[in-house]
Amino acid sequence: MFLFRRNTPRLSVDEARVRTGGEGPEAVLLDVREGPEWRAGHAPGAVHAPLTGLAAGSALPASARGRPLVVICRSGHRSRQAAKLLVERGAEAVDVQGGMNAWAAAGFPVVDERGNSGSIT
Repeated sequence: MFLFRRNTPRLSVDEARVRTGGEGPEAVLLDVREGPEWRAGHAPGAVHAPLTGLAAGSALPASARGRPLVVICRSGHRSRQAAKLLVERGAEAVDVQGGMNAWAAAGFPVVDERGNSGSIT
């Protein structure tokens, strides 16, 4: 069972990839970076929901609603804010330490908006 608590330690990129990858992942990888950052490069299969929209009250994308969330940004700062906000709204959410910078440094795939090799901006 994938439990999230207010004081749950942050996930490493290795843990995030395990929990959000493969067939029937237990959680959704939710990328909270802004549009240009997302288009330049994101994790394959991630769902996009910018923190600015979430903070303004926007709903989660349909594919992320009612699912455990693993929240990621560029470095881990915005994802921590987003995870806290989402938990306060009743979602199960935890963030990824080091964000997409750590994801890419670990050698995990990054794709652009067209599905080609992407970059972290």
